[in-house]
Amino acid sequence: MADFDFTDPFRKVFLASVGAVATTAEKSQEVVNEFVKKGELTVQQGKALNEELTRKAKEVLNGTTDDALKAKMSAMTPEERAAYAEKVAQMAKDLDATTVEVEVEEDEKPEDEK
Repeated sequence: MADFDFTDPFRKVFLASVGAVATTAEKSQEVVNEFVKKGELTVQQGKALNEELTRKAKEVLNGTTDDALKAKMSAMTPEERAAYAEKVAQMAKDLDATTVEVEVEEDEKPEDEK
């Protein structure tokens, strides 16, 4: 019984646990890196998709607005269309003539100028 080393099994268990922790840390880092790559890709795809949807929505909205205006005008008599065109022209003229006022705050003078 003198040949049996009680520390050898404990040493093996300790080394195995250190190896397991090291392996787990490496695998965890790989998994995290993979999630980061997929997340970046997903964010990029989301941005591209959002831009495409926004563009398409604007196209549909513009087309719908044009179609609605055309439908409204087609229901008018030539005289009503002329009056409507004058009204729209006046609105555009009024908007062009509108001035935009911007308030500008003055910077306080430095202490040495007071």
